[in-house]
Amino acid sequence: MKRRIFSGARPTGRQHLGNYLGALQNWVKLQDDYHCIYCVVDVHALTSLEDTGELQKNIHEMLLDWLAAGLDPQRSILFVQSHVPEVMQLHTLLSMVTPLNWLLRVPTFKEKVKLQPQNINYGLVGYPVLMTADIVLYKAEVVPVGEDQLPHLELARAIARRFNNLFGNTFPEPEAKLTSFPLILGLDGKEKMSKQRGNDIELALSDEETVEKVMTAVTDPARQYRHDPGHPEICNIYALHRYFNPLKLNDIAGECRSAAIGCVDCKTLLAENINRTLKPFRERRATLADKPKYITDVLADGAKQASVIARKTIKEVKQKMGLI
Repeated sequence: MKRRIFSGARPTGRQHLGNYLGALQNWVKLQDDYHCIYCVVDVHALTSLEDTGELQKNIHEMLLDWLAAGLDPQRSILFVQSHVPEVMQLHTLLSMVTPLNWLLRVPTFKEKVKLQPQNINYGLVGYPVLMTADIVLYKAEVVPVGEDQLPHLELARAIARRFNNLFGNTFPEPEAKLTSFPLILGLDGKEKMSKQRGNDIELALSDEETVEKVMTAVTDPARQYRHDPGHPEICNIYALHRYFNPLKLNDIAGECRSAAIGCVDCKTLLAENINRTLKPFRERRATLADKPKYITDVLADGAKQASVIARKTIKEVKQKMGLI
């Protein structure tokens, strides 16, 4: 019997190359070996989102990208977090057994406080408890994470362990499936690719828009003129060639070092290969975009499947806590 995996993402709208290379491709592969549950965590988004006017649009756009990338509703459960309200119940119940000092020392909480000092809300503090509820509500046994996310998963394991110790064995302690999530730098060449920073390349761009975006990228800062030798090891464009032109990587590096090609040539080649690689994705996405009811149906069916698991878990939790 396949083990159960859970993973989720905040609804940020159309996905970019960093999302695709860092998570989406991996999620698609996991469908072969696991029973996968993938969730759009819209409630999590409220901890830092003050304007919710674009929330539904962002959910729709992100799901279009998920499906176009290869997530299959016949093999995975795809749904929106708030469509299964039992997660909020479990969040409340788990908060009763989670020591406050565990939450206050979470590094991401301190980082968020610095980023949004005007909006230090309770949800920000309780974020890890809601994340734990997301995972254990469906009794997920495995969670795909990068090494930087291990502390978050360890906290979820600790909360599940504490509940089990207090009320009897209820939740599996979710194991990490360590995944190599490549750090994809943005067009500025300095920070991680991010829509917030405006340094991203969206998957759903047209060929022309992709070319325009790539041409704005910062390249080798030590190369001032076309005839200067390049240093591909420090160039963000070369790093992206690893994913979109791997067979000619050595050739590109040699031509860059010898100044046989300039940065504009290198960017042009990258844009062409991104467009070629993403052509099937973009065609599938365009087809799906013409079927808005299909997206609604996928989410409704996913929520229905997730609710069956969630209701059973909540009933068990309430019984063990003496609430029923």
